[in-house]
Amino acid sequence: MTNDVLEHTIVDTMFEAFKSQNLEQAVATVSDDTVWIHHGSQKLPSLRFEGKSGVTQFFATNFNTMHVEYFDILKTTQQGDTIVVQGKEKFTIDGEEGFFAQKWVQIYTVKNGLITRMEEFATSVADEEYMVVA
Repeated sequence: MTNDVLEHTIVDTMFEAFKSQNLEQAVATVSDDTVWIHHGSQKLPSLRFEGKSGVTQFFATNFNTMHVEYFDILKTTQQGDTIVVQGKEKFTIDGEEGFFAQKWVQIYTVKNGLITRMEEFATSVADEEYMVVA
């Protein structure tokens, strides 16, 4: 198996664990010193999760308080140890009014078969809310 395949496979494994809400399998895809950064959106705060314990909290919060209507991966691109994933999602959060819908780009760095970093850039602005310049 080439490194490119291995790196892509570990990210795919993490997404499968995320979709099935398998905490143990999801956490097994990250390094001990992993860093996950969500740069925030119009509706969600900027957060930084450090190490396996931080990422465990990230997944546990998602699995226990968020209820997903859809989570779609639209495109995946890889260059070396970097995998860029574009997607969209819609969910509700316990204790919060209404739904949250986002379009996002996540950038993963994979080293030695584990995810060492993830950065997410998201927007919760609906397509019809964009100002159009022609």
